[in-house]
Amino acid sequence: MALSQRLDLRHSQSLVLTPQLQQAIKLLQLNNLELVEYVEGELSQNPLLERDDGDGSAVLESVAQDNLLRHEIDEAGPERVRETAERVATETLPSASDDPSDVDYENSWGSAGIDETDGVAAMGAGAGELAGWRTSGGGGADGDEFGLEHTLSDTPTLRDHLLEQMALEIAAPAERLIAAHLIDLVDAAGYLSGPIEPVAELLGCPLPEIERVLERLQRLDPAGVLARDLKECLALQLRDRNRYDPCMAALLDHLPMLAQRDYAGLRRVCGVDDEDLAEMIAEIRALNPKPGEAFEPPLDQPVVPDVIVRRGPDGGWLIELNTDTLPRVLVNNAYFSEVARRTGKDKKTKEYMSDCLQSANWLVRSLHQRATTILKVATEIVRQQGGFLDHGVQHLRPLVLRDIADAIGMHESTVSRVTSNKFVVTPRGIFELKYFFTASIASSGGGEAHSAEAVRDRIKRLIESEPASAVLSDDRIVELLRADGVDIARRTVAKYREALRIPSSVQRRRDKAMLVAMPARG
Repeated sequence: MALSQRLDLRHSQSLVLTPQLQQAIKLLQLNNLELVEYVEGELSQNPLLERDDGDGSAVLESVAQDNLLRHEIDEAGPERVRETAERVATETLPSASDDPSDVDYENSWGSAGIDETDGVAAMGAGAGELAGWRTSGGGGADGDEFGLEHTLSDTPTLRDHLLEQMALEIAAPAERLIAAHLIDLVDAAGYLSGPIEPVAELLGCPLPEIERVLERLQRLDPAGVLARDLKECLALQLRDRNRYDPCMAALLDHLPMLAQRDYAGLRRVCGVDDEDLAEMIAEIRALNPKPGEAFEPPLDQPVVPDVIVRRGPDGGWLIELNTDTLPRVLVNNAYFSEVARRTGKDKKTKEYMSDCLQSANWLVRSLHQRATTILKVATEIVRQQGGFLDHGVQHLRPLVLRDIADAIGMHESTVSRVTSNKFVVTPRGIFELKYFFTASIASSGGGEAHSAEAVRDRIKRLIESEPASAVLSDDRIVELLRADGVDIARRTVAKYREALRIPSSVQRRRDKAMLVAMPARG
């Protein structure tokens, strides 16, 4: 077959994601706190965007929009979802076909242009605002002095705490230099992060001198600090309590046996009976394996809910967006008109302002669509998992993303983006939206399937209620669950038990026997 060049005209259809659609998808995946940070960046770049502080005409413009942020499920008809306030006029809302978020990632990316001028002028999704740090003038002329509140919130680090004690404990300048180098090797948990031989080589002093200074530093507070391994850390704490004896030393020498719960072997190597071994293990468990974390604890990121679920006045469930953490932005059309009037025929300025107007309108539109989509998904989740909210985890239903997507008429990938990294606060606690999606386990009697999360909770409660004289094996748990109508295999029970960090029946039997052997304390 001969090769030749030719021109063909072909027609094809494909869905492409413009930069604006990519922005809408990105906003849908962000939680409320991340959304505030993103909007703050847009406010600093786009002169036509303004933050709505909730006063003046902005409040009047946002009232209708705020009505979209609350849904209520009628208890009399759970299949019927009604809004608690009148919808804003339909011409201000994007149509179903214009949903910028309901697209599939599997489609190709492109840059096809679309008409982006249609949008709303205000977004009433809340009044969240980032608060910046402010420094107090403190009476200084240049305002550089710090106020008292800065010193109150300043917590000393582990290094500062050790250096302060070292200055009182060690007087010789040479030993202080060695001590400072050793303290610099301490990690956040309180352990030496490296060997001491390089310190001796760096400072040009004998290794026994380094070890002598280290021994003095190991007597500092907190007990167990500057240890080189777990065994030494626990030994330092026991010496501080005057509880380090040959039996304890033997127990620390065989910590792997303690982790394996080999109590018979520990009794043999320590030379003690059951009662003494139980007391020794209790003392070990009372020690702190990471003494340094008391001074430099890991920063816990607070969980801020994106959706609020509470009881309505008629007994149904009221679903709202957390407006305290949502940004509210406005498009300043008056400023756009004023700039257009003053610039006259300046083409570059007009093009720049037109781009800013399109970007602002699309951002407002995307924020609005994000709010309505999250609310729609959360409402359907609450409708299908109402039994969990009413009666607890045992009534959690099996649920997958497709069930929600089919119920609300959206793509499955859209539901996945909405439920990722977002939390809902309910009367039963704060949960990630992904928590309500669980696999199903068939019923042994042919009835409705059981949620995997509900089965895990059932296994946990069975083990927690087992007596010391009748520890439940995995086979026995399978029998009890099948008697309750749950068709489950033994390996599945073992997998769920391990996921709950519950030891095997053999280990639990040893632990319970050890607790029984432990003497009663007044």
